[in-house]
Amino acid sequence: MSNPALECVGLSKSLGDKIVLNNLDVSVAPGEVVALVGASGSGKSTLLRAIAGLLSPDQGAIRIEGGTVWSPRGEVAAENRNVGLVFQDYALWPHMSVRQNLSFGLEVRGLKRLEIDHRIDHALRITQLKPFADRRPSQLSGGQQQRVAIARCLAMRPRLLLLDEPLSNLDAALRDDLRSEMMRLVRSEGMTAVYVTHDQVEAMAVSDRLAVMDRGEIVQLAAPEEVYTRPINSFVARFLGGFSLINGTVSSDRFAVDGSGTSLRHSSKACSGSGLLVVRPEDGRPAGEFPGNDLAGEVLDSAFQGRCWRLHLKVGSDLVRIDWPKPEQRGSTLAFSLSPERCTVLQA
Repeated sequence: MSNPALECVGLSKSLGDKIVLNNLDVSVAPGEVVALVGASGSGKSTLLRAIAGLLSPDQGAIRIEGGTVWSPRGEVAAENRNVGLVFQDYALWPHMSVRQNLSFGLEVRGLKRLEIDHRIDHALRITQLKPFADRRPSQLSGGQQQRVAIARCLAMRPRLLLLDEPLSNLDAALRDDLRSEMMRLVRSEGMTAVYVTHDQVEAMAVSDRLAVMDRGEIVQLAAPEEVYTRPINSFVARFLGGFSLINGTVSSDRFAVDGSGTSLRHSSKACSGSGLLVVRPEDGRPAGEFPGNDLAGEVLDSAFQGRCWRLHLKVGSDLVRIDWPKPEQRGSTLAFSLSPERCTVLQA
């Protein structure tokens, strides 16, 4: 990647005897949004805080727009990195109006009043907060307060925007609306952003590339569709939520399901031997739709999901989740079909 906006090279960080970042490398292009996902303790927030300058790694280097902001030889203070931070708790001054919250950091930087007013007016306009400029945070809704936090970052015109679970304390409907609004702002301003979230759906919706982290390492970094359709290993497939993994034996174009006497065609380039078949909930189709690629399982339960029913089936010795147009009787046997093109096989 040429001229990255952000580059982390060989970052390592330990807390006590626990390795939090493990020789991690990542580059983010100008104007790109990269989302970090992973289980609690995988290193997402630690990486974000290291980039922001809120903690120091043990080794490696961090560069922003080509300039080194941390290495073992020295570091740039957090306040001098020109990095914008948006957290889930907003961190607004409760005794200040919206305009004053936006103005404070610019005044500390010593900008002239005319420039401050210009930046604030711009930020208020694009976040649609002008009618609320004189209100205090307590007079705003949660979504409006989060927009103030975003507007404050925009007014600072950071080289890099870091977002750490920015929407996690909002209700589902508001979160979806504000997410779309926030990302329109980020992209219209051409900002480079790193977005930490525990919500895989949110991560895929906001990002140009998705980084799945595990034990301080980035296991897979690719476009969201690539990660979803071609997870690199069983950890990524399990983490993405809703995916099922079926144990079996792989040959060049067949996957024999353990304990079922059934084999399926697949299109993966997996080696021979023990393997895992990835089944996404939406992949299940009525039996016979893909001739010769049917599976059958015992229905354990059916749960209404709004647009469909989520069935839990026992296939061989494994649990499989599929989305189905209607509920099925518990204890009955259900046959369903899988497209060979959607049959992703991983090495066990």
